[in-house]
Amino acid sequence: MYKKAFFPGRRLTLALVRGLPCVALPAAPAVYAQTADVATMAPVVVTSTRYDTSLLDTPAAVDIIDGAQLRSDNLQINLSENLGSVPGLQIQNRQNYAQDLQISIRGFGARSTFGLRGVRLYVDGIPATMPDGQGQTSNIDIGSADHVEVLRGPYSALYGNASGGVILVETASGKQPPTVQASLAGGSNHTWRYGLKASGATADGNVDYLVDTTRFTTDGYRDHSSARKNIENAKLGIQLDDRSRLTVIANRVELKAQDPLGLTRAQFESDPRSATLAEQYDTRKTVSQTQGGLIYERRVGDDDTLRAMVYYGERSTTQYQSIPPSAQTNPLHSGGVIGLDRDYGGVDLRYTAKRTLAGQPLTLITGIAYDTLRERRKGYQNFLGPASAPTELGVQGALRRDETNTVYNIDPYVQAAWNFSPRWTLEGGLRYSTVDFDSRDHYITASNGDDSGSTRDHQVLPVGALRYALDADTSVYGSYGRGFETPTTSELSYRPDGDAGLNLALRPATSNNYEVGVKRQIGTGLLTVAAFHIDTQDEIVSAGTSNGRTSYRNAGRTERNGFEAGWRGTLVSNWKAAVAYTWIDARYRQTIAGSDISAGNRIPGIASQMLFTSLGWAPDQGWRAGIEGRYLSKVYVNDGNSDAAPSYFVAALSTGYLWRNGPWEINTYARVDNVFDRRYAGSVIVNDGNSRYFEPAPGRTWSAGMSVGYAF
Repeated sequence: MYKKAFFPGRRLTLALVRGLPCVALPAAPAVYAQTADVATMAPVVVTSTRYDTSLLDTPAAVDIIDGAQLRSDNLQINLSENLGSVPGLQIQNRQNYAQDLQISIRGFGARSTFGLRGVRLYVDGIPATMPDGQGQTSNIDIGSADHVEVLRGPYSALYGNASGGVILVETASGKQPPTVQASLAGGSNHTWRYGLKASGATADGNVDYLVDTTRFTTDGYRDHSSARKNIENAKLGIQLDDRSRLTVIANRVELKAQDPLGLTRAQFESDPRSATLAEQYDTRKTVSQTQGGLIYERRVGDDDTLRAMVYYGERSTTQYQSIPPSAQTNPLHSGGVIGLDRDYGGVDLRYTAKRTLAGQPLTLITGIAYDTLRERRKGYQNFLGPASAPTELGVQGALRRDETNTVYNIDPYVQAAWNFSPRWTLEGGLRYSTVDFDSRDHYITASNGDDSGSTRDHQVLPVGALRYALDADTSVYGSYGRGFETPTTSELSYRPDGDAGLNLALRPATSNNYEVGVKRQIGTGLLTVAAFHIDTQDEIVSAGTSNGRTSYRNAGRTERNGFEAGWRGTLVSNWKAAVAYTWIDARYRQTIAGSDISAGNRIPGIASQMLFTSLGWAPDQGWRAGIEGRYLSKVYVNDGNSDAAPSYFVAALSTGYLWRNGPWEINTYARVDNVFDRRYAGSVIVNDGNSRYFEPAPGRTWSAGMSVGYAF
């Protein structure tokens, strides 16, 4: 019944053990069926800080969401379905599978118009965030996830570049008895998901395996928003001897999605499902990615552990944009079709030692991480024929960009945790991060200069924390961390003045992160409260688009002040409840000449308040039901704060039935989202150059599904 964490000897019990203040959805009965047994086990172990500590004893804001909860009463397609209740985490479904989810943690990552920025994502220890800070969530397989861990605040700095927050996803390990499960779910807008999973282990437990495949199709809520995605995920564990374990991981994703684009204010209000421009240019995206990794773990002596991870992957992306042919007549324009091939890989070596200092426990960690990315980027016109009278739109035309970009990081790090008295713990760490960029331009003409260049950034990232246990159920802590975020390869590509060469004047953003928090066990739930202050120098923002080239600049100093609170647990009998609240005040503190940025303006893309709450009836078997609500305050869409997506409140209802008989298990559910059919913008495109800021959310929608499992 234990669940393995990232390191040997660590154990992750089910989320009810310490009442995680994380997922607020009524959990599947399969989780609660084990409550009585789990309650006697050890607390949930936090792995994101790399120490063997429980949630209560961790001096950081962190939440762990069990895999069963991720899959509870939902389509199991997006992390946003059952992850949106984590305090401090703003995760939005764009209703656009060509542009990924919109994720920010305490405001980091809010500027991203596509993919992830400012937040680091790991899947089975393999970075889904590249060395330059660009990331994506398309290869996450919810059907086979064991748990997701969300780390916020100063401790995130120990993950290096672009780690304003960290999300770790871990695939489950196989166990006895061998099990096969088939699942089917469908919903509004002709949405379907099919899944097949097999898992098991040998009788002696020395070999375990899990294989999962999922297919997802949808016509999409909006016009021109259909998508198709296939994911295959596999994990093999081999106990080499009584001290060594090898884990093999393989993952593949194929995605084809139409891109409905954003809408202007007028379009959003008059016809939120429209996508006229997208249809005209047939905007779309295809992705093919394959990756694999090996993790070797060995216990050295009685207390020390060696961990080595190596991985490699390939990702190919083609994206068709809605850029008019007239704009591409400029010789500096890179075209309306992006062709991107990436090879990436890396290693992470880590040694953990258990010692004593002054007779008290001391944990020492040393390690080094190396990640590399080789990117072949091309741009093409998105039309055929003359620009003044094109014969066809939404096709690959003449070559307009051709470059090879190479990025690597090499980061040695050390950490230490010392329990210098029964109630006090002192923790600290240091990471020295080096990020190297090199770009070679192969498309050079008389009117399009050489945009080659290289740059290297270094940063020392210290972290420190002090925790005090008031009693067995209460702890208080304070922490500090210094983080930094380099520009991505896309952000470095072009200079605001239009001259040739990389935008070397664009500096990395650096931030000082402070946090104080209180954690207290109340009933079956853990109440967590945290306040934070973040001041950032050289925040990276858009400098606008000129001659078809989007460039970026530094926005001086910004400041984020906030408060988070959450609790989740059992009220009485089989009644489960949860609440999570976030308040954040994120503002520019300097006026930037020649821009819309004025001191006191709010940083766009960040909601100042978020509230999530739920109540559910969840017995071990039989019928279950739940209700939940989510509130998000208005979100400014640009630096000038001239427009905003309005605040909204939406509610959802769900029900389900779990039946077990011998080796058989059948689990069904039905769900209605946006019960009151509210019209609202589910996400925004920050600082869009054409004022197409708004990405509408669906009205009332439904979904239902069933899984059938058999244990041999």
